Amino acid sequence: MKDIIASLRMLVWMTLLCGAIYPLASAGVSRVLFKDKADGSLVTVNGTVVGSSLLAQNFSAPKYFWPRPSAAGNGYDPTSSGGSNLGPTSAALVKAVADRRMAWSRSNPGEGEVPQDLLFASGSGLDPHISPEAARYQVARVAAARQWDAAKVQALVDQQTEGPTFGVLGEPRVNVLQLNLALDAQR
Repeated sequence: MKDIIASLRMLVWMTLLCGAIYPLASAGVSRVLFKDKADGSLVTVNGTVVGSSLLAQNFSAPKYFWPRPSAAGNGYDPTSSGGSNLGPTSAALVKAVADRRMAWSRSNPGEGEVPQDLLFASGSGLDPHISPEAARYQVARVAAARQWDAAKVQALVDQQTEGPTFGVLGEPRVNVLQLNLALDAQR
């Protein structure tokens, strides 16, 4: 009986420690040290939340830069994040890429070969970034839709291009939400 009581006490203590004390303490520390990140890196404009800098959103108007395709089941819904699990020999993937290439070429005539990141979804299907090449590919369409000089739009792309993390990790990238907000701020 003594062993059962000791086991039950240990169960209650570990449940409190691992199920309540540690999560609350780590959440509290992160809210103090990394407030924006702990709250989901939400982006606000005039006091209204317009999205998260960590998640792609569906922009389809010609006056905006468009993100990578989403592998999430319901567009860019973060509750169904995940890859498509289609391999390179999959007929469905080959058809999807061909359809995407055709759609991109129609929307951006005369821009040449479509950058690869605009044809393939990221592993999560919700990557908020595109390559600088993918952004440059869309400059003419966005400039024409806004009736702006392409150089002005390209300057915003250059301004919004992030370098590799710590100067060495990853590739240069452009956050589509941040770029589109910078476009709207120019008006």
